[in-house]
Amino acid sequence: MLAGKKALVTGGSRGIGGAIALRLAELGADVAITYASAKDRAEEVVGLITATGRRGLAIAADNTDSAAVVDAVDRTAAELGGLDILVNNAGIFPSGLIGEVTEEEIDRTLAVNTRAVYVASQAALKHMTEGGRIISIGSNLAERVPFPGVALYAMSKAALLGFTRGAARDLGDRGITVNLVQPGSTDTDMNPADAAGADHQRALTALGRYADPREIAETVAHLAGPGARNITGSLITVDGGANA
Repeated sequence: MLAGKKALVTGGSRGIGGAIALRLAELGADVAITYASAKDRAEEVVGLITATGRRGLAIAADNTDSAAVVDAVDRTAAELGGLDILVNNAGIFPSGLIGEVTEEEIDRTLAVNTRAVYVASQAALKHMTEGGRIISIGSNLAERVPFPGVALYAMSKAALLGFTRGAARDLGDRGITVNLVQPGSTDTDMNPADAAGADHQRALTALGRYADPREIAETVAHLAGPGARNITGSLITVDGGANA
């Protein structure tokens, strides 16, 4: 389905990002990933990618550094021979009541979760042709916040919907689609399904379960493929009905 395509997944060394990178490779794409610090984890993901017979590449890039983000996009295109799919996955999850959050935390969160999405997408346009895909990973908390302490995170992810819709209009005449996937509680090392508080999150869903990262990856894979060429400016929420 993605044979010959070239993809970049930011924050692809673990969790949802790692699952997305591997699934794109399984479907035929060459895949680069970025990582902030976990070089060993990133190399493990690259090993899984190359085991599928596709090319893999790990690039150190902190999303707080716009120059590093742009360089990662350009390096992906140079080393893989182009760029067809950009998955803006890298993110951080700050927590704290409004009165407790520092200005430094605000700036870092917006830099990683919001600004880097814009910067990476902007850089990708130099390399993308008709049929290009820009897919961002948001959060169901952008639309509904059922508990305190995540206002900053919710704000940073809510901005991605405005970006997605605006960019879809900007890029429609180039045949590039722009979409947003909003996961809910997903079983990763950042939010394990057996952690304290997991039962409360599970109870908020209609299905009573956490998502597996591979389920998020399947949604991204569909948006990256030919069957989604008429989907743009859209959001797909994968949260087990938590926002229903």
